[in-house]
Formats: sequence, structure tokens, C-alpha cells
Amino acid sequence: MSSQRLTTAEPEDTVEVTGRGADLLRDPMLNKGTAFSPEERRLLGIEGLMPFKSTTQAHQAARIYEQLHAQPDDLQRYLLLSALQNRNTRLFYRLLREHLEELMPIVYTPTVGLATQRFSRVFQSGSGVWITPDMKGRMQDVLRGILRSRTIRLLVVTDNESILGLGDQGAGGMAISVGKLALYTAAAGIDPDQALPVSLDFGTDNETLLADDQYLGWPAKRLRGAEYLALVDEFVAAVQALMPEALVQWEDFRKDNALAILDRYSNRLPSFNDDIQGTGAVVVAGLNSALTIKRERLVDQRIVIFGAGAAGLGVARQIRAQLAEEGADYERRATPVGDDQRAAVVAVLDRNGLLVDDGAIRDAYKRELAWPAAVALQQGFGPGKPRHLFDVVAQFKPTMLIGVSGVTGAFDERLVREMAKHVERPVIFPSSNPSSQCEANPADLYKWTGGRCLVAAGSPFPDVDYGGKRYRVGQGNNVFVFPGLGLGALAVRAQRVTNQMIQAASKTLAAQITKEELASGLLFPSVARLRVVSVAVALAVARQAVRDGVAGVSEDAIDRAIAATAWEPDYPSLEPV
Repeated sequence: MSSQRLTTAEPEDTVEVTGRGADLLRDPMLNKGTAFSPEERRLLGIEGLMPFKSTTQAHQAARIYEQLHAQPDDLQRYLLLSALQNRNTRLFYRLLREHLEELMPIVYTPTVGLATQRFSRVFQSGSGVWITPDMKGRMQDVLRGILRSRTIRLLVVTDNESILGLGDQGAGGMAISVGKLALYTAAAGIDPDQALPVSLDFGTDNETLLADDQYLGWPAKRLRGAEYLALVDEFVAAVQALMPEALVQWEDFRKDNALAILDRYSNRLPSFNDDIQGTGAVVVAGLNSALTIKRERLVDQRIVIFGAGAAGLGVARQIRAQLAEEGADYERRATPVGDDQRAAVVAVLDRNGLLVDDGAIRDAYKRELAWPAAVALQQGFGPGKPRHLFDVVAQFKPTMLIGVSGVTGAFDERLVREMAKHVERPVIFPSSNPSSQCEANPADLYKWTGGRCLVAAGSPFPDVDYGGKRYRVGQGNNVFVFPGLGLGALAVRAQRVTNQMIQAASKTLAAQITKEELASGLLFPSVARLRVVSVAVALAVARQAVRDGVAGVSEDAIDRAIAATAWEPDYPSLEPV
């Protein structure tokens, strides 16, 4: 913080500040609003700048909560909370933590999707850093001027091209980075002053935005190819120079750029792609919860993934990693699981149909997702055989159906009833978000399967009443992984984020769900327990980092390191320097 220095260690009881009067009130990390004590007001030159009565943070939080409920819709609630975050950071996080389950859909999906679409129309103030092409050759200087004395340890970086299921939203993608970091703090206690939301605003191909004279982003078509990568290279070099201990979360890049960036930088700085690795970890954790109920193993399933973008790739990779692990276990028990058997477990479809590596696939990464031609033939999908979603469900008879396509209503009644004919407990994850892009409404899935389905969605949905029973709908949101993953990696100063750390996060998440939650219909823990889950994930990730040899602390220091990383939103006492 440029206007303060800490005079105490933990807890953060007293802070000496150089700012005075209105300047102090403009610093969101120091501003306490009406909670400044009479003595602080006198010593810091803010007498008369606030109403007379000095209140507590709890009183302020109750007042803002009442204001939230007076708003006409969720977008207005989002804007109220955004204004609070930019004005009084600690009060914002006090409120968010106290009402996390209720407010998470406001600060993140689904409301954040509308906020990105309306970004230029509802913009209030800057909250993050926009990197634009005119900064080429100057990025390090620009960032140095922005950061001043701040120490940044966590960045969420997007290039805005694949925002949720909404596509290219230009500079408005910043709302996603801001929302993710808010959840890092609320769920894992990451110090918000050490976190930086970033939009790589290298243009947009959204014609509606380009034609809008209110659009605030870089007003040109997106940069591509070598020019694009050169700008990302310069940004990464600036991060390495100015933020040497920072972890980077890549967010909402188009699938080709997402893969290229993950491969290009994963060994150069601690980083991961949440759409690929985070989504894979979360979805497979939910599948394992379903397998606990079904009392079955993954290798005995028939899984259809509808959607071959970054999320589909991440889910397929995570499933295959667990299959390989299970295969090794079974081989040691003299029950071998061959490569063909593992390959046949997962069928992946894009919008054109089943992916088969028959020489016609143009996107290189999709070959990784495709069935070998021999496996397709073995499963009844030879040349000329229809390969669209319904055809695959009817022929392959999946036990698990995962939607990461962004195609609204793709899992319709005919499809779901066909699936339910062939399996006692169909597992169906309409995981696309926001909810407007969801493949199916969970209430319909219960109706179409006679209440036999096991369901989780990517966005929040209300409870479902069916057959005299109430089912809670679990939210397979990446928030169950990325805060804990980030906390664990930061606490042990991990040099890299390994695949084994991602797997540790997924396994730990699956282990966190209680018997009571499973019995209620949930396949993921309740959001109300997110902080507890995030700490458990962080511990597992940190221990795996030590085992992988990428940690900067020893295993016996992990608990202390994670505890020391935690930040609390309580107001400190402020004293003038």
C-alpha cells in the first residue's frame, strides 16, 4: 500500500499511515467510512468529512446488506457491491464472507456474465490493469508506475475472448478477473492488496462492441499470431521482473490460445489455466462423488463429453489421468486395464459430432480428444455412421453425460429419456455457465429420468421437488478448486503448478463432501462450507508441491505457511506517521 506501512505483525492491529483527510478516504484498503473512531478522525484530518456517529464494521455490513435487498435486480446488486469494493475493501469482504452462498452468484456467475456484456454502459471506476497494444515496449514501465510499492503475489489474467459461454466480450472481461480474485479472498483469505486483475485488451472481434461509441476497450480487431504472442511474452517478462513470487491464473482464453499459453509459460512462471485444469479437477471430483453413490469405478463407465473447447479438453485430460492411475492399480492387482479400454471410456463431441481421428480433424488439440478410428469402429461408429449427440447417446449408451458446450438446452427431453433407458442412475452434468447457456435445467432432468439421475450444474439452481422428495442441486463451480490451489501454491512458494497438484486438488474436493450432502442430492460440498473446503484443498496442494520438489518450504512448515497467508477483513487502528 503506497500510503501506509505496517507496524505490527499478525494480527494486523495497527497501521501507520501517511495519508490525510480526503486522500485517506480515497484509499479503499484504508477507508473505514463511518467506522473511523473520533480519535482517528481528529488525528488523521477527517473530522467533518463523515457524519458524527462512529459505527462498527458489523453495523455497516448490516446497512449495506439492507441496501442490497432494496435493489430491483441482480445487476444493480452487482454494481452496488462493485462500488463498495472500490470504496471500502474490508467492508466488502466482511459482507461477502458473511453471506457467501447468497452473494457468490452476484459477484460471479451468473450475474458477472451480464456485467461483462454491459461493461462499458455500467462502468464506474477502474479496478485492475488493462494492457493494450500501444504499451508495446513499455509494459514493465507501465506496470511499475501502477504498482508503486505494492507486492503482487497473485494475478488473474484474461484476454476476454471466451468469457464464460458468452464469447468475446472485449475489455469487459475484466469483470471476470475481478470476480475470481474476490472469491480468492472470500474463500481462501488471499490479501486483496496482493492480488491484481488483468485484462489483455488486444482488441475484439465482437462487431456489436466495435460499433458501439460507448465501448471503452481497444477499438480494433483482435491481434493474432506472432504479434499477439509477442505482447503476451512482454507481459510475462514484466511479471517475472516486477512480481517474481507471483502466481498467474490464465482465464477465459480461446481454446487455441489457452493451450498455447499454458504450454508456453507453465515452466517459466507458476501458472495454471482455470478453464482447462480447474474445470477438469472440479468435474472429475463431482464424477467421483457420483461413483461413491453408485458404488462403481470410473473405468467401468461410458462417458460422453459434449463440448471440445478448453473445458472439454480439461475434463477429458483429468478423466484419463484418473483412468491411468486406476489402471496401474488394477494391473498391480492382476486386473489389467488396457489402453483401448481406457480410450473407449470417454467419447468427446464438438458441435459437429463425435471426434474420431480419421484424418479429417483440423484442430491439432482435438486429435488428443478423438477416438482412434479402430475404437470408433469397435463402438459402432464406422464410416458413414451418424455421429451427432443423440446418435452417440443411443449407440454408446453412456452412464455419464457432461455438458461444457455453451449450447443452451442441448440435453433435451428426447436425449435424456434415451440415456435413462440404458442406465439405472444416469449422471448428468449440464456444466456450461452462466445459467442462460446451460445444457439443461436440473428440474427437467429429474422429471425426465423419474428422479433417478445424479445431477450437478455449472451455475446455481434452486432445489428440485420431485416424487415427494427435495433434491439440492450441487454447483460444479471452479471456485471449489482455484482458491485452494492458489493458496497452497502461494503458501509454499511453488515454482510450478504440476499436474499432480491439480489431481491432489480434485481428489481432496471429492473427499470433502459429507454423507449428509450426498443424501440430499449434492455431488459437491455446499458453498456455505467453501472456506473449510478451500483450506483442505490448499493443504493437499501444498503437500503435493513438496513431494513434487517444486516447493520453497519443507513439509513440516506447510500448516504455518498456510495460516500465515490468511488475510482478515477486520479494520486495523490507523495512526498518523
